[in-house]
Amino acid sequence: MVEAVLIDLFSLPANLQNNIQGLLCNMLETIEKCSSIPAPFVYVVCCQRQGSERNGEQESLLPALRDFQCLKKRLEVIHALTTAAALYTIKQRLDEKDLSIIKVILPTLRKGLMKVYIDHLFTAVYQFEFEDLQVASDCENLQIAELQSEEQTLSTEDVALIRSEIQTYLASLPSLKGELTILRSSLIPDDIFLHGFTTRTGGISYIPTLSSCNLFSSSKRRDPQVVVKENLRRLANAAGFNPETFHRVKIDHANAVCIMGKTEPDSYDGIVTNQKGVTIAAPGADCIPVLFADPVRKACGAAHSGWKGTLLGVSMATVNAMVSEFGCNVKDILVVLGPSVGPCCYKLPHESAKKFHRIDPKCVRLFDSASPYIDIRRATRILLESGGILPENIQDDSVTDQNQNITFCTACHPDKFYSHFRDGTNFGTQIGFISIKD
Repeated sequence: MVEAVLIDLFSLPANLQNNIQGLLCNMLETIEKCSSIPAPFVYVVCCQRQGSERNGEQESLLPALRDFQCLKKRLEVIHALTTAAALYTIKQRLDEKDLSIIKVILPTLRKGLMKVYIDHLFTAVYQFEFEDLQVASDCENLQIAELQSEEQTLSTEDVALIRSEIQTYLASLPSLKGELTILRSSLIPDDIFLHGFTTRTGGISYIPTLSSCNLFSSSKRRDPQVVVKENLRRLANAAGFNPETFHRVKIDHANAVCIMGKTEPDSYDGIVTNQKGVTIAAPGADCIPVLFADPVRKACGAAHSGWKGTLLGVSMATVNAMVSEFGCNVKDILVVLGPSVGPCCYKLPHESAKKFHRIDPKCVRLFDSASPYIDIRRATRILLESGGILPENIQDDSVTDQNQNITFCTACHPDKFYSHFRDGTNFGTQIGFISIKD
């Protein structure tokens, strides 16, 4: 069942947009007659001409809307200078109402163009169908028919222009939830390395569980890749790295490690490099983003360590890759555990908890319960120390000076961090990042 209808009048001539009442009446009558109960939300997209009075234009459309009782409270006219701005505004309206099935009524020649915008601004969460808007040459008659003509094929240059328009618009949006904040460890020398752990402030993601500096996009979430890219651009600008040389692990919840400069595995939870100016990163939204730095051999690494990766030894796998690939001495490697779910909040089924209990009984609280509390940070430290990392070269929540602590519990701080455990499936993601300075 269609939940929303988008009527695209953006490209119609100015003289038609100024005399649009008959056009709208025909379309709205068709929608109203064919709609189920409740009626869909309807968004009419019009081009806001430079220097035009938006309110005046909207007032001119009101007579066309008053006769449609079941639609009028569910109908909105969107005026925008660009298609990107109009669609992003409509996406916000859809997300506010948790709508995802949309019919688009538009001129035939706009379909190819519209699909490119939609592919960039929406994810697979949304379903779109298209109908053809046919306007007679005298602009007096309108037909809505199922789209039969071939889709318009856009050139590479056209797609690049659309992408540029979207990026420009997103870059113009204000930051949400305050300024962008980066947490840094005093253990990693800042004269050699650039590093940090992000929080959830200072980006443009607006969905409550993703707001605002979400740094991961997937087909199951509503934040598209272009929004995540804009958040990353803002992070890069604040931190001082090049987003074009940014590499994030490809999560598999295992222990594979990617060596920068060698063939990239299909998936991996650890990544290491000795290349200057290359920023590597690991995400976390309860799982631990772990950073590694060797100031002697000037090499670094990042790992994503969830409970499965912790048991599989992803952190030591990353250390071992630095040793074997770059000649690092394990005693020179510094390790920092970033914000992650703490033993105060994190539970696992008893069978999984047994494996942590075997590492150290202190990694498990209420062991005899069906879902004991688990300390994946403590388990990570124990495994690192067993592999030769010096205890004083590991920073986690055991630091005595809490002013130096950056290993906060993500579940306990909803104002600062994302948490899958707390927020459910549509959760946001923060990252830990590191690079070697030029």
